[in-house]
Amino acid sequence: MEERKNSHPPSDPASTSRPSHSSSGQRKPSGPNSQRRREDLPARGGSTSRPGAPRQARVGSDPRGKPPAPMDRDQSRLRPRIFEPDIPEEITGEELDKSLRAELLSLSPENAKVVARHLECLALYAESDPLLAHKHGVAAAHHAGRLAVVRESAGYAAYRAGFFEIALKELRAANRISGDVSMWPVMADCERGLGNPLKAMALAGSAEVKRLAKPEEIEMRIVAAGARRDLGELDAAVVTLTCKDLSNESQEWSVRLRYAYADALQAAGRIEQAKEWFRKCAAIDTDESTDAGERAKP
Repeated sequence: MEERKNSHPPSDPASTSRPSHSSSGQRKPSGPNSQRRREDLPARGGSTSRPGAPRQARVGSDPRGKPPAPMDRDQSRLRPRIFEPDIPEEITGEELDKSLRAELLSLSPENAKVVARHLECLALYAESDPLLAHKHGVAAAHHAGRLAVVRESAGYAAYRAGFFEIALKELRAANRISGDVSMWPVMADCERGLGNPLKAMALAGSAEVKRLAKPEEIEMRIVAAGARRDLGELDAAVVTLTCKDLSNESQEWSVRLRYAYADALQAAGRIEQAKEWFRKCAAIDTDESTDAGERAKP
């Protein structure tokens, strides 16, 4: 995992008493829309565009036609507006994997297309422009906030962009919806990014970790070691990474585990051991995805 910095009030019940009448005989508005301006409510008919038809005055309006003073609206009941990044015309949404598009079938066709296009942009810009990818993730979650796959995608995009609080919110939501724990290591690393190593350790020690597949288990081990280092527990970080999986040379996570172990050894002042493990890491890092070769030099 990288060193760090990415996701959702009840109103008073309406009165059920009978409406009172003013001295003029007009009935006072009641019900859930009683505090809203008439122009904010859906049209209910009763007017006409026929030439010469009289203009109907609102109840409570000034006789001269001046509307009453505007009333503040309850902002908690309004859907917040968000920034929707532009989507290139050539992005249709059909580029998404079939299994991912299948997750969007519960949406209306129009909405599913918008979400699919945002998700494709998220994937397109994930590496080259993490901030733009994050914005597409926010837009996708805005349109499909009840779908776990969308919230998870938005969470990962926020994580890559360094918005750890947003990422944590989105990944927690995805976990609540689906029960999937594969994002647990990233959630723990978000806590590290927010300066909460103890919370990261709590996630690393939770029962959900036992349900992780091997790659996620290794990632959680690396994150837990990082949290130990955040707490100044350098030797404990080395112990956390000491495991039989260090001998594995064939898995994708093998390089990351060896590199993290060598780095922890160096931080603990065990320089010669660190160089030895940097050499072992470089030996299997055929893609040179790390600087292990440089750090292994005398």
